[in-house]
Amino acid sequence: MAVPSDDATAAAPADAPARVGYGELLRTPGAWRFLAPALVARLPYAMLSMGILLLVTQTHGSYGTAGTVTAVAAVAQALIGPQTGRLADRVGQAAVLVPTVLVHAVSVGLLTALALGHAPAWSLYLAAVPAGASVPQVGAMVRARWVARFTADGASPSTAARVSTAFAFESVTDEFTFVIGPILAANIAAFANPATALIAEASLTLVGGLAFASQRRTAPARIVPQPGTRRASALASPGVRLLAGTFLGVGAVFGGMQVSVNAFADSVGQHDAGGTVYGIFAGGSMLAGVLYGVIAWRQPVRNRMLMSYSLLVVGCSTLWAMPNLVALTVAGLICGLAIAPTLISGYTLVETLVADGAKTEAFTWLTGAIGLGLAVGSMAAGKLIDGHGPSVGFLVPVAGAGLGLLALASMRHLLVPPGEGPAAFHGGAGRLVGAAEG
Repeated sequence: MAVPSDDATAAAPADAPARVGYGELLRTPGAWRFLAPALVARLPYAMLSMGILLLVTQTHGSYGTAGTVTAVAAVAQALIGPQTGRLADRVGQAAVLVPTVLVHAVSVGLLTALALGHAPAWSLYLAAVPAGASVPQVGAMVRARWVARFTADGASPSTAARVSTAFAFESVTDEFTFVIGPILAANIAAFANPATALIAEASLTLVGGLAFASQRRTAPARIVPQPGTRRASALASPGVRLLAGTFLGVGAVFGGMQVSVNAFADSVGQHDAGGTVYGIFAGGSMLAGVLYGVIAWRQPVRNRMLMSYSLLVVGCSTLWAMPNLVALTVAGLICGLAIAPTLISGYTLVETLVADGAKTEAFTWLTGAIGLGLAVGSMAAGKLIDGHGPSVGFLVPVAGAGLGLLALASMRHLLVPPGEGPAAFHGGAGRLVGAAEG
């Protein structure tokens, strides 16, 4: 399959490659050495929230408590994750990853033990903080490795095409983990118990994270600031802040869907089907990500993101009215089709807004924003479900997505890097800016 280059290639010379296929991308020397362990380390990301939700619901009997514990972990991940990304830019990925995955394994083990011991809810909230804060930011680190690999020799139209392909591939990989992760956690919980699902999550994170950290040759070089200078945070960019805000809405969709789907499945006597329904929702996103890559887009990335975000709002607006699990599965699949195009567009845009020394941090802010939105969505949906039933919980995804669309539509002019004029294609500091981005 072939994916389109960034918009810049529309004005590229005739001899510049217009597209770079997934096959060519995966033949990049050394790519599989970091991609394989990264997949193992990223898979548990979607298992954690589902595992916490299932375990706390079982041991404490409340979707509200389970949703709040999940939310606390996600908030901790959203707030601390960008700081670990910033630290990785400065001291190197391995130096951050190794202690992070060790802390994660211990923290998840403690949270599991407290839940099984029917400890007070406040103790679960406290244990969820280090469990969420220590989630390794492997997806952001992989994206930073692709950028470092393809921009090492400077920017060009072919560089832009490769980076665009890599981001499409990574978004599909993200969605693959969201398909498999909840299903894996739910199935382990069904055939064994929810505690075993969380133990599996911690084990995969530890093994995959350490293996990924060992691949030092593909890691981006550390960017050491000049003496006396202070490196600005990626969040200083208004465009990065806008994208983080819009990704909050996407996270609210994830969080609201996870809790509401499980509650809906429980209400119709099919508890074990919740993970599968949510996995099909994520599967729709993965399918859309693959299809996104085979279309030769002529629309600017900003316009594409606005279009896909609008479709996300429309899809989410139907969820609350679904009368049965089959109808909900179909509606969730349709809703999921808008997710990956939105994420691919956002990651493509944010890479153009920051310099080399802040790319991992910038990617992590977006990932963290999803986590924070997931936290708010999980907690809000849990409270609504406890008080009014599972169908009301589906109002959370449409509310979160609607607010994100409002922000994107009203402030999308912030997504053009300052000083970049029409038809610009600039390589300084690793930036790849297409003419159509404006």
